[in-house]
Amino acid sequence: MSSPSSRLLSLLSLLQSRRDWPGDVLADRLGVSARTVRRDVDRLRDLGYPVRATKGPDGGYRLTSGDRMPPLLLDDEQVLAVSLALQTAGTGVDGVDDAALRALATLRQLMPARLRAASDALAVTVVRRDEAPVTVPANVLLTVGAAVRAREVLRFDYAGGSTPVLGQGDAAYRPARRVEPHHLVTWGGRWYLVAYDLERDDWRTFRVDRMTPRTPSGPRVPERPVPGGDVAAFVAGRLGARPDRPCRGEAVLDVPAADVARWAGRDAVVEAVGTDRARLVTAAWSWDGLAAGLAMFGAPFRVVGPRELADACDRLASRFEAATAPASGTVPQAQLSTGP
Repeated sequence: MSSPSSRLLSLLSLLQSRRDWPGDVLADRLGVSARTVRRDVDRLRDLGYPVRATKGPDGGYRLTSGDRMPPLLLDDEQVLAVSLALQTAGTGVDGVDDAALRALATLRQLMPARLRAASDALAVTVVRRDEAPVTVPANVLLTVGAAVRAREVLRFDYAGGSTPVLGQGDAAYRPARRVEPHHLVTWGGRWYLVAYDLERDDWRTFRVDRMTPRTPSGPRVPERPVPGGDVAAFVAGRLGARPDRPCRGEAVLDVPAADVARWAGRDAVVEAVGTDRARLVTAAWSWDGLAAGLAMFGAPFRVVGPRELADACDRLASRFEAATAPASGTVPQAQLSTGP
């Protein structure tokens, strides 16, 4: 029989792996009696793990969320995934990036030697953009996120916005913006709120670093679907169309999404549509340039739209075919001479 300590860790690992566990199944997996399982569950509760007994014909246990953070038990793959995520953290939230580095140092100190070596082998150098980073106060992000989750009308002041100034002199003021918040997104290293502007009766995107939420928030409202039903595509359409990149198109490539995202550029939207396929929404200075960019991935792809991009692909195909066709009057290879 295993020691009580190792058995306790095994029980915790099982409880974390799925939502509900019948008591007799747990006892069978651990090789102990149902009474021993009950005692071990009580020990986990004493350590701060909120294990709830479930009712029903089978009766069992469920690990739920509590009012404080208990110690975590992670498997090897989870440890490496957390380590990599912390290394590449670039949230733009004030104070969070420093906390990620401290968390990484704490995690590395607790790793077994074999995992520490694997984590060091995954060391990543993150190249940031040349522009000065734009940070968002954590309390602002939490307030906006809470309004999105609760579907409450959000009131806020917006720096640099087009809200008219009312009144004269010292009495001048800008009325608060009122929106139905839909989604928080990151784009180009900045945080944005996608929301329906109640004053302008239209969908807008707002930079969160320019927002100062007002309290209290407004009433709850039913969820309003974003135009097109796709938040990523909507944001790309609003924020991704740069003056020097007026041609925007969409294609599905037979390339893993992680590989596409690596080379697609920061203004592109990449979505996994399978293990080895990705949807790419991107822009270029011309339709031919956009088509050539898709070809540079070196893999089959299918144009979703628009028609201009499909026509550009046809033009490029014709040019490539002509480029490899024998030109009239070409000297046969056998008649070429490289010497006197």
